[in-house]
Amino acid sequence: MKKIYSTLIVFGCIISLSYAQPRIGLLGGPQSSSVLEKNNIPGWDAAIKPGYSPRPGLHIGVLVEAPLTASGDWFLHPGILYQAKGRKFLMRNDTDIATASDTVFTSQQFFTNYIEFPVNLVYKIPLNQKVHVMLSAGPYVSFFYNGKQKSETRLFSSNSYKNDEFNLESGNEAGKVKTMEAGVNARVGLEIGSVMLSAYASRGLTDFYTADYDGSFKHQVIGASLGIWLNKTSTGIRQPKDSDKDGIPDAMDECPTLPGSAATQGCPDRDGDGIADSRDKCPDIAGLSKYNGCPIPDRDQDGVNDEEDKCPDEPGSPQYGGCPLRDTDGDGISDNIDACPDKAGPVEFNGCPIPDSDGDGLNDKEDKCPGKAGPVSNMGCPLVKEELISQLNYAAKNILFNVNSDVISDASYIPLNELIVLLSSHSTASLIIEGHTDATGSAKLNKQLSQRRAESVLRYLVEKGIDRSRLSAIGYGSERPIASNATKEGQAINRRVALKLEKD
Repeated sequence: MKKIYSTLIVFGCIISLSYAQPRIGLLGGPQSSSVLEKNNIPGWDAAIKPGYSPRPGLHIGVLVEAPLTASGDWFLHPGILYQAKGRKFLMRNDTDIATASDTVFTSQQFFTNYIEFPVNLVYKIPLNQKVHVMLSAGPYVSFFYNGKQKSETRLFSSNSYKNDEFNLESGNEAGKVKTMEAGVNARVGLEIGSVMLSAYASRGLTDFYTADYDGSFKHQVIGASLGIWLNKTSTGIRQPKDSDKDGIPDAMDECPTLPGSAATQGCPDRDGDGIADSRDKCPDIAGLSKYNGCPIPDRDQDGVNDEEDKCPDEPGSPQYGGCPLRDTDGDGISDNIDACPDKAGPVEFNGCPIPDSDGDGLNDKEDKCPGKAGPVSNMGCPLVKEELISQLNYAAKNILFNVNSDVISDASYIPLNELIVLLSSHSTASLIIEGHTDATGSAKLNKQLSQRRAESVLRYLVEKGIDRSRLSAIGYGSERPIASNATKEGQAINRRVALKLEKD
């Protein structure tokens, strides 16, 4: 009892420190209590711990609210509560375990009741004039009031019940509950006028029970509360004189008969810029103190004030810090949309110079081979080596056809495949395939035959992966002989395929 009296005295001292007259409320509601137990019993977590469950109970008591600030947002909530704590246990055994242990099931009720003294620091957030969100937390001290332990066992062998019930006693010996227990608690809820709705949780920090084995036992509670304040708080402090009712006492008000704001020491401030109208050269337009209450000037009237304007005497655009649009490189494209503002270039390239990707001195727009360097004389394309021309001529001499046919002879595939290798290694070379015949037969038919032969070679090259855009085929018939058609030897020479590099 001495500890309880000491606690009450401490509570009284705390309340006496309040900023204003406290108010008193009644508080109560349901809760669920459990015991957090830790021990070294083998198989505890797997076999025994699952049998424990919370004890439903209630709490009821008195709460005191002591204001700590004049603003009415911080409070102290000491209280006295009756708390029903404890836990339940039930374990049912299957046939094998029941046979071995002679126990079908075991249940236990461990009930402890306390007189608890919480002291919470409270912060209230107003939602409107009557409704506040309430957040609180703090320590508590509990004193054991009474309790009991009831055990019930059903025996397997005799199918009988065994009941044991005894009152719990306080003390430090095994099987007894300690007189005092301490912990922390938190509460959150709504205060609607004089009614308080809240949820709370508490956790013990000290062991409250001594078992006949090594272990720790701490209370844990969650619950809900309904509270009613029985009186209204009152500061009991005489308010200083405030003639103009602006919330600033006359002793601190430079304009005690004219409503004002704290920022202007109680004087009027029509534009709300924190500068009293009596000192404000622009009383109806908000400004800065450095400009005597007027806005920051804008000499060039471009919408950018002088403090931010990089060209304060030259109208410009906010995008350019108050400076006008410029075309630094003189290419007719303003710097704001010019990707290369310091280098002239056409619109097509966003104001940048036309690129020269291969660095051969000819820009990409004029370069026929922009990805490979070549001389200007060859339109930027690499020069074809003489040896490539001779290799093409060799391949052309060995491309043969069956008589009066556009079918390529089998012996021609070897030089054709060599031709494919040549074209693959010279990826920029374009080829003209010419078909020629002797002068025997109809000139019209000869021209058609030479065209078909040239196209047969073209198709084969395309089928083997050569880009069609690099190839062209044309048949000249007997129009371009290179030997006399009067002899069979000359006619054989004239029946040929010629391969030529295309020049732009």
